[in-house]
Amino acid sequence: MKPSLTLAQDLRQVGLTPSLFITMKTFVRLFFKSLRLLLGPVMRLWEVVSRPKGVVRAPAQQAAIDAQCRNLALYQFKTCPFCIKVRQEMCRLSLNIERRDAQKDGENRAELMLGLGQPKVPCLKITDAAGNNQWLVESGAINAYLRGRFAA
Repeated sequence: MKPSLTLAQDLRQVGLTPSLFITMKTFVRLFFKSLRLLLGPVMRLWEVVSRPKGVVRAPAQQAAIDAQCRNLALYQFKTCPFCIKVRQEMCRLSLNIERRDAQKDGENRAELMLGLGQPKVPCLKITDAAGNNQWLVESGAINAYLRGRFAA
């Protein structure tokens, strides 16, 4: 088994100096931050424009579903495409699920880290009657859960 090398030794093997690596890392971060700043508003606008019509239910039935939704919370980033996919499904099913921004709000991010162990979004927190929490990740799994539980 090959002994592990330090990061500096690994960089030298591929022809990079530590200072060049840091410069490249900074450049890549700035590039993606700029990309998010440019595409974020476009994605939010597209979400609003393409918002599906929600299911129309009788007032009593919608009130019962709203009561069930009080035990759910969606941890999200506003411009994450997978989070947008879940929010579109919530709109399609007319679900009033609390949305918690885990990108900027320290309290919500800390709760997500405590419950899940990582800041992975979208994440649906499901609290049962006994107060136990279940954390559901991945947009496809969350949408399947919501359809299975709330589809008419």
